[in-house]
Amino acid sequence: MNTSSTRLDASELQTLVERYFSAVDLRDTAATLACFAPTARFGIANYEVYYQGRDTEVRGMYERLAARYARVWHGDFDHVVDVPHQRVASRFRVENTTHAGELLRKNNCNFFEVQDGLFVRVLVYMSGDNSLT
Repeated sequence: MNTSSTRLDASELQTLVERYFSAVDLRDTAATLACFAPTARFGIANYEVYYQGRDTEVRGMYERLAARYARVWHGDFDHVVDVPHQRVASRFRVENTTHAGELLRKNNCNFFEVQDGLFVRVLVYMSGDNSLT
């Protein structure tokens, strides 16, 4: 069980997740990273790809994502919030538009673990090609 000193309620956990997705959609790397703890681990589980450290590997992943696509969108969320364990499971749609104008659609599930109001671990399961390499 999570024993952090700052515990978020259900609404705050959901708001953190949606603030994160909004920052990703804006391709605002600084705002995206502000949702993560310094030692955060981010994984694309179905591709067995993992990034460690908010300011190093995780940052690089988001910088590559922002450069790779002309537009990124996440929406149609279904969240399941576990307040006692400070976790959120989210199912959603993704639309990435390439610089050539091609629209790529996916269905993803993310699992967020929160400590002291920040993501310490995120696991992604995505359909289609890995857009986070």
